[in-house]
Amino acid sequence: MKLHKEGIIPITVALCLFALCLYLYFRFVTLPFYVDFFVVVALTVAPFMTVRFFRVPRRHPNLLENAVISPADGTVIAIEEREETEFFKDKRIKISIFMSVHNVHVNFYPIAGTIDYVAYHPGKYFIAHLPKSSCDNEHNTVVVSKDDGTQVLFRQIAGFVARRIVSYPRVGDQVEQATEMGMIRFGSRVDVFLPLESEINVHIGDKVRTQKSVLAYL
Repeated sequence: MKLHKEGIIPITVALCLFALCLYLYFRFVTLPFYVDFFVVVALTVAPFMTVRFFRVPRRHPNLLENAVISPADGTVIAIEEREETEFFKDKRIKISIFMSVHNVHVNFYPIAGTIDYVAYHPGKYFIAHLPKSSCDNEHNTVVVSKDDGTQVLFRQIAGFVARRIVSYPRVGDQVEQATEMGMIRFGSRVDVFLPLESEINVHIGDKVRTQKSVLAYL
């Protein structure tokens, strides 16, 4: 496991605040040993969670040409036929993956191909579980086209806690399946829009892993 470069500043800030709080506590507060122990444990939670959040897993990608690999770790919270109004402007199968603060938040390309479309949209910060968060929340939309012309759209959506979407793709880029495309800081969600004829390979409630889990076959 390694730490993501986007975590350098947050981790540094968390460690500095931890050290400052620890210094002030022991400098100005005198309490029994058992209280000191619980205070130290409590103060450790924030830097520990910050470091854990920015971890990047070391995995052997499950590379399958005709498959859509999950772009995120998390739980499948929706599988439904929906109108996609931003790019396709027709009906697609939408698979929504919710990422809690305990999940890895680095996102990876679900298929290999060419980046046809990238668009960032500022927005609100509704709870990521809510359907309206897909369009109303801050989000970033990416469309990848396979060599045969099949297109897959996936949308990074900021949640109630998330306050920054990091996205690296540019239109025209050639990308490989299961390689990094960005991340969402803290709790959030990813929606994937697939052709109606796709063979869905997951169910609502399934736990999926980026680079590994097959969402569907094209």
